[in-house]
Amino acid sequence: MAEEPSRWENVYQSKEEAETSWYEDRPQVSLDLIAATGVTIDAAIIDVGAGASRLVDCLLEQGFRRITVLDLSGTALAKARARLSDDVPVDWVVANVLDWQPSVHFDVWHDRAAFHFLTDAPDQDAYLRVMDQALVPGGHAIIGTFAPDGPEKCSGLPVARYDATLLAERLGPGYRLIQSLMHDHVTPWGSVQRFHFGLFRKI
Repeated sequence: MAEEPSRWENVYQSKEEAETSWYEDRPQVSLDLIAATGVTIDAAIIDVGAGASRLVDCLLEQGFRRITVLDLSGTALAKARARLSDDVPVDWVVANVLDWQPSVHFDVWHDRAAFHFLTDAPDQDAYLRVMDQALVPGGHAIIGTFAPDGPEKCSGLPVARYDATLLAERLGPGYRLIQSLMHDHVTPWGSVQRFHFGLFRKI
């Protein structure tokens, strides 16, 4: 993981936002799953591995006021911040989630396409420890990964692919699967990537 910050800095320095395969003008699946948790606008939400995602824009539009956006790339977060006013109630965190120490607790942990880059069990374990530390009891985790019939790599890196059963097994008995869905993401150049999204409740 030590090489990853520079890799993602290079991506966001060399490409425009809409030139990345994961670009979404509006992340509707993520918004729908956050709505499915039933949280109100005073909920604390973190977007992990967010890059320059527009999820934060949409959450602000919906009235959420306790938002944290975390990514390895400071350049990615700077691009997201540039779209928004300086006084938005967002905590911007440049960090590797594997060794991040959350100082607050969250009601919703959202991750679209970060966890699947962790192909080694120790990295996965470290991620899940941080997630468990960060989430309140009864909180929700939304994790989107490539599906079993999705791409085997992203940005030249291998990924771990999941369906509902595999992801539930990896999260373990402390999390109950609430909702599972497959989603075909269409890249800016028209190719289709099959994703799986799982919504879990921390027991």
